[in-house]
Amino acid sequence: MRDVAVIGVGITKWGELWEKSLRDIFVETALLALDDAGIDRIESMYVGCMSSGLFVGQEHIASLLADYLGQTPVPSARVETACASGGLALRLGYMEVASGMSDVVLVGGVEKMTDVNGYEATYALGSAADQEYEGYHGITFPGLYALIARAHMEKYGTTREQMALVAVKNHKNGAKNPLAQFPFEITVDSVLNSVMVADPLRILDCSPITDGAASVIICPVEMARKMKKPVIKVIGSGHATDMIALNQRKDMTWLEATYQAGRQAYDMADKRPEDIDLLEVHDCFTIAEICVIEALGMVEKGQGGKAVEDELTYIEGKIPVNPSGGLKAKGHPVGATGVAQVIEIVKQLSGDAGERQLKDPRIGMTQNMGGSGGSTVVHIFERE
Repeated sequence: MRDVAVIGVGITKWGELWEKSLRDIFVETALLALDDAGIDRIESMYVGCMSSGLFVGQEHIASLLADYLGQTPVPSARVETACASGGLALRLGYMEVASGMSDVVLVGGVEKMTDVNGYEATYALGSAADQEYEGYHGITFPGLYALIARAHMEKYGTTREQMALVAVKNHKNGAKNPLAQFPFEITVDSVLNSVMVADPLRILDCSPITDGAASVIICPVEMARKMKKPVIKVIGSGHATDMIALNQRKDMTWLEATYQAGRQAYDMADKRPEDIDLLEVHDCFTIAEICVIEALGMVEKGQGGKAVEDELTYIEGKIPVNPSGGLKAKGHPVGATGVAQVIEIVKQLSGDAGERQLKDPRIGMTQNMGGSGGSTVVHIFERE
């Protein structure tokens, strides 16, 4: 297999983009990525998108987006694995380049979520859970993650304040990201006194409904080396699944798919948790980030809450997590999130992250998760 590098990235400000359509926001980021890479043609494209049919009534977006990007007749595919759609799109694009089937591949992600009301958005997102055994009984994703949070609190002594600190940290980072949906800081008190959604989770523990897109261009490393920019290689890729329903799992506080995908990526990259300089992880709810860093081996089981309390996961800490602001502050257009995570890692490793730039990072990781952890994609990147 060939080594693969990211040579172009494109992302715009996320939020409630009333004046733009799904095709508009995707094409805008794809053109930015093409410009960043210095190319105008691709050989293939993969686009992560969870629920365009439910959110905007549009299916067959593989054809739609290739058409409006002006790239027909290149092969184009929509990728769906709930909120991990963007991460899986990258994995499939990576496999195509690594295999030698194509040299230049566009990987994108997009979701337009605000064209429906709150009830319809909740229904669309809920389709990523087990509809017969969870959705039928009325539980929503805040409810599922509330069950995880309560179990984690009972088993490990994780506190409400520790979960609130995850939101505080990520908003502190997001305040330095001009493209974030909510680029402002919050306090522990504001989290703890915000509206209750599903006990113990409050509204400021939850990622928002977001419109947004993100795109990257990947190619063989040999081609990337000819360009006048840092070479950011994809050195590890992992993908795993778990039982979709929480009640079927041995331990609802443990994200087995994340553990397995992480192990695959570590083995492929020949790296260990202590080698990772920064992470972008799937903090759809504050408890999710706590569980993810445990499953990836960054801290011991049950110590995720203490890690944020001790500021280990801050930009200035030993294990910087979500310097972009994460899903919590940057936003969470579900199909695009996994690709945006890659963009933050590429910017950090290239020294191009602005005010939130870490000091000389070399190895970064992304973790993109579907549903309540039923699927996970992990990638590891290294600056050559």
